[in-house]
Amino acid sequence: MELKSLFILAISSIFINNFIFARFLGTCPYIGVSKQIDSAIGMGTAVTFVMTLASAVTWLIDFYLFEPVPANLFYRVFSLATPPDLTFLKTIAFILVIAALVQFVEMVIQKTSPALYKALGIYLPLITTNCAILGVSLLNIDLKYNFIQSVVHGLSGGLGFTVALILMAGIREKLELADIPKPLRGIPIAFVMAGLMAIAFLGFSGLKLK
Repeated sequence: MELKSLFILAISSIFINNFIFARFLGTCPYIGVSKQIDSAIGMGTAVTFVMTLASAVTWLIDFYLFEPVPANLFYRVFSLATPPDLTFLKTIAFILVIAALVQFVEMVIQKTSPALYKALGIYLPLITTNCAILGVSLLNIDLKYNFIQSVVHGLSGGLGFTVALILMAGIREKLELADIPKPLRGIPIAFVMAGLMAIAFLGFSGLKLK
């Protein structure tokens, strides 16, 4: 039963609650890096990696530092009668974790694939401020997911982000060869296609996953 629920969570995160088309998070790199399939795959892989690790690390941080339960690290280490309320630091702590993970990914890509690093440009360090990364971390807490569910949610959310990027990149490569009115070329037609894809993905909301 647990495997089935995790599978439903994954399918839901990829298609039904897609971070771009349903939650409208991460639209900046979605538009900026979806000009070519190669760069879209690279960005999608990086975002998926960061989103998965961020989901795991931020869940642990929340459980051991911010939750007012006996699992609270301060409660266990200092034997406090009442754990301190540190929830006001949650967002800052999550952003610091995400920034560290992005810095690690950026160094790896720069060393292993300089061409991809150049193609991603400013959008790679901007993963730090990608609201989809912070969004999945906060959603895991708000939706009361356990550790495994949080990791699956992060991984499938990143895969959904990658699917959206690749589909958009494929369409935009075809549009470069299409006879499009001059005022719509470039970003305008990209926004039009993004809206149409969002409408198409709404069709998945009719799935009855039980």
